This record gives sequence, C-alpha cells and structure tokens, in this order.
Amino acid sequence: MYIGGTDDRALHHLAAEIIDNAMDEVVAGHATRIEVSLSGGNCLTIEDNGRGIPIDPHPKFKDKSALEVILTTLHSGGKFGSKAYTTSGGLHGVGLSVVNALAERLSIEVARDRIVYAQNYARGVPQDKLQEIGKTANRRGTRIQFIPDTEIFGEKAAFKPATLYKMVRSKAYLFAGVELRWRCAAELLGADSTVPENENICFPGGIADYLETAIAGRTLITDTAFRGRETLPNGRGSLEWAISWYGDADAFIHSYCNTVPTPQGGTHESGLRTAIHRGMRNYGQLVGNKKAALITADDAMNSAGAVLSLFIREPEFQGQTKEKLATTEAARLVENAIRDHFDHWLSGNPAMANKLLDWTINQAEERIRKRQEKEVSRKTATRKLRLPGKLADCSSNSADDTEIFLVEGDSAGGSAKQARNRKTQAILPLRGKILNVASAAAGKLQANQEISDIVQALGTGMRDKYTDAELRYGKVIIMTDADVDGAHIASLLITFFYRQMPQLIDSGKLYLAMPPLYRLSRGSKVAYARDDAHKDMLLEGEFSGRGKVDIGRFKGLGEMMPAQLRETTMDPAKRNLLRVVLSDVADRNTADLVEQLMGKKAELRFRFIQDHAAFAQNLDI
Repeated sequence: MYIGGTDDRALHHLAAEIIDNAMDEVVAGHATRIEVSLSGGNCLTIEDNGRGIPIDPHPKFKDKSALEVILTTLHSGGKFGSKAYTTSGGLHGVGLSVVNALAERLSIEVARDRIVYAQNYARGVPQDKLQEIGKTANRRGTRIQFIPDTEIFGEKAAFKPATLYKMVRSKAYLFAGVELRWRCAAELLGADSTVPENENICFPGGIADYLETAIAGRTLITDTAFRGRETLPNGRGSLEWAISWYGDADAFIHSYCNTVPTPQGGTHESGLRTAIHRGMRNYGQLVGNKKAALITADDAMNSAGAVLSLFIREPEFQGQTKEKLATTEAARLVENAIRDHFDHWLSGNPAMANKLLDWTINQAEERIRKRQEKEVSRKTATRKLRLPGKLADCSSNSADDTEIFLVEGDSAGGSAKQARNRKTQAILPLRGKILNVASAAAGKLQANQEISDIVQALGTGMRDKYTDAELRYGKVIIMTDADVDGAHIASLLITFFYRQMPQLIDSGKLYLAMPPLYRLSRGSKVAYARDDAHKDMLLEGEFSGRGKVDIGRFKGLGEMMPAQLRETTMDPAKRNLLRVVLSDVADRNTADLVEQLMGKKAELRFRFIQDHAAFAQNLDI
C-alpha cells in the first residue's frame, strides 16, 4: 500500500524514501552532502552528514530508543509535529519504517554528539539493541544500508544503476550546491556506458542547469529561459522554476514538492500553467493583439520544457507514493509567485515576447484547425462524396486525363463551362479574392466557403490529412484574368496550396493558365497577346506594315466568347500552361518569402518594397 506494489517501480521507491529523508536535512540547512552506493548482493547504502536520527529514549516507549520507534512504528516521524523541519519530503512518518519492514536486512549507523551508534534489523524486526560502537571527532549524520526482501519483490528483483543514478542527479539539481556522491560496483554496470562507477555531482545553477541539460540540442523560440526563485509569504515555503520554449511538440513539466518528484503533476503544476496562460493572454491584450484571446494553457505550454520545485509545509499528496500533489493552496501560491515575474520578463524584452506570443497564437490556431477537421471528418464519415454546388464536373472517372479549372468569378465560370471539354475538364467558379491563408486565423480558414469548395472538389484533404491518391484530377489549373487583380487572386490561391496542400505542388500538378490580355486583328488576320510586351512584339512582327491594326483589351475572362476562351486558354493542343514549382530565390527560401509577402506582418512587405523599389518600372503615378 505504501510504495504502490511490488514491481520494479516500487522497489526503487524504497531508495527514494531514504534519499528524501537525507534531502530533508539538506533543505533544512543541516547537511551538505549525501552519498549513495550500490554494491553486490543488491545492497544499497545511503549516508548524509546531517544531524543524525535521534537516539534518546522515546517518551512513550521507555524501553525503546527514538531510533527504534521510528524504524518499527508507522506514523512515528516527528517532521510535522515539531519544528524539526519547515518543509519535508516525508509523509506521515512512515517512509523509513516501511523500508525497514520490506528489507531482508537493514543496518543503521547514527553519528551524534561525537558518538557513533548502530543497530541491525531483519524484515523490520530488531536483531539487537541500539549500541554505541565508537567515538568520532568530525563524523555526523545517518548511514543506512539495506537489501530489499526477495520474498516480497522476488528473487530476480534488483536495483538498476541507471534508475538510481538518474534519481541522484535529479536530487542534486533540486538544491543548488548540494553534493551527491554516487558510487556503483563496476560489475553491476555491465555494458551501460551512460552510468559512471564514481561521480561527485553538484549543480550550482540548480534547476536552471537541469532544464539546460534536458533541452540540449533543441531549437529555442526564446533565447533565454524564464527562471526565478521566490519566497512564499508568511513563511509558507519557497519556489523555484525554469521554463524554455522550443519548436517541437515534445513538451514536459518536471515538478517536485519538497524534492519529491510528482510525475502525475498536481496543484503546483496547475498554478504554473495558469500563471503562464494568463500572463501570455494579458501581454497580447497589452500590445493590441486580439488573437491572444484564443490562447489556452495547453497552447502556452505545448512546446515548453519546464522544471518546477516547490517547498511548502505539510504537503498533501494523493497516495503514499506521492506522485501527485493535492495541496489546494499550492495552486494559488505558485500562480501568484510566478505571474508577477512572468509579466516583468515579457515586458522587459518585447522582441522576444512578441516572438513567443506569435508562436503561441499559431499553436492556438493549429489546435482550432485540427478540432474543426475532426468535427468535419466525424460528420461526413458516413456520407457519400459531397461536391460543391457550383462545380461543373467532368464525366470521366479517371484522374489521369482530367483537369479542373479554378476560375475567377461566376461570369468567367459561365464562359469556361461553355468552352470546356465536358469529358475531361471540370470548372469551379470562385467568387472574388479568396482568403489569404498566410495571415488568417485557423477558424476563418475553416469557415471560408471558397476554400471549402476547393477542398471538397479536389477530395485530398489538407495538411497532414492530405492524400495524393484521393486527388480527383490530374491537373489543377488556376485560371484568372490577365490583369493585376487576376495576378493577385492567383497569388492568393498559390499561397493556399503552398500552405495547405504543398504535396500538390511537389507532385507537379498545379498550373497557371495563360489567358490573353489583348486581341489584335487586321482583316482576316487575328492574334492574341498575353501582355503589353507580347502585344508590342506582335505589332513589330506579324502586324508590321501597312493597314490599321484593331487592338481590343479584354477586361476579364468573362468578356471573352467561349470559342475564344477555348482557343486561347483551354484547348490542350493550343494553350500555354505554367507549372508551379518551388525554387529558392537568392538568399531567401520559399517559406521566408511567402511569409514576408503574404504573412501577418505588414512591416515585412513594406521593407520588401523599400529594398526592391529600384527595380519597379512603368508605374502609373
């Protein structure tokens, strides 16, 4: 009941109980060193240089020493009934007595007042009386050596050096400056080169050193960690924390209460998450970013590595194994202590804070997008294929020889439907400029009708849901007017495919149609020009000489006759198509360029215009 079972995890909990007692002496300021030694026969020795367990006669049990009562009687510890400890990792005074009861053999030595005392136990039963075994000039503290009972844990049960070594290192991190001496018999290490035979472990930086080691090699979002220490009001204890954010989703919070690890979290972790969540949202409101309201605690901590160490009086845990803190007051104490520091940390470095805020908002938008995709998937899982009502689909069922035209406007869509080959060409009219997905929130993307129509028509899904085998057409062709507005719409569509369906571009299936901007005619001779340069070239070439050339400028695709649209833009035998490919430009990669030109920050576009203004020509001012 007290150690959570008889498995490997419970076996190592015995070691944790004794090490925690030694750490209590360190935290209380009475010890500076702890030695942990694992030797053959599954024998573990733990020694500290603290005050030593009391050996005087117990006031209630006149024939027993206080040491024997502590080792043999549940709930006999004095950690919370006196002023021996302000904070303690022990609980109810049962740890040492439980270890003794579950040990095949346990021997203890206590050095107090320059005298060394010793006593031996077997399965919790004293084998002799407490004896004075000698005097000492400078030794003090408690030394406990024990072997777990094989009748309880099994013949093959054995301490694992790697598990104990990790436990020892974590304790050294939790109290800056304490020295933990690790020793392990060489024959127990085998081929495990990660565990040393001997090491003196000390971390002057405390949990900040712990965090730095835990996130080594990751790409950081913030250049510096958010770290600090705080003394809780009214002498209630103290708190230390360190948090860093990085660019992947492998988040963690390693929390401790009175040096005891709490892998299942608890109220102190809730206080930390609340402080970071509220601080992030309030900073967003302070700088006028309305999207900060989307942020949840999960968004704020989604790719954060955090270490939290709390010291409080009389902590309450769920169960004797102490894996989850249940002290209600801890949530408020931790939140209040961290929140003020976090507000100052953000306001003290606006550039870093804005970068962190933008990243967190992106996490929120991604969460919303995935949730909405799940809802759509759940709603449509049992439905038949649903296509947009505006789609004029082709009759062929083969994707290889079919193509879909994404056409700007209903008027152009009407002409394209008349000009198409009904067997192989599908037409999807789009209304005006679609949403700029590079700067829009995930919620807006999901709610946009034009984007929804495109996704439904193609049938592939988006992002990590994209399946190329589900693409219903061999070519996806963007067909917009040949003017500036048409180029803008084409840019928005390419941005959508780059961000949401990059596989479509990678597979070489995204194209741009090349409709003409001008119609040139003289007598029976007719030609079409893509742009002004092409028009001038035709005038100087095919239309040079005598006779007036009639030049007509198309205001848009919808103004073209279906026959003209078929001949110039849609007939595979006569048309020209541009395939969309990814190609890095100069010192800018594609992702950076898309973010600069289409992203949320207008100042990046302004800077681009300034940098390239010298290359602009033919501006009508």
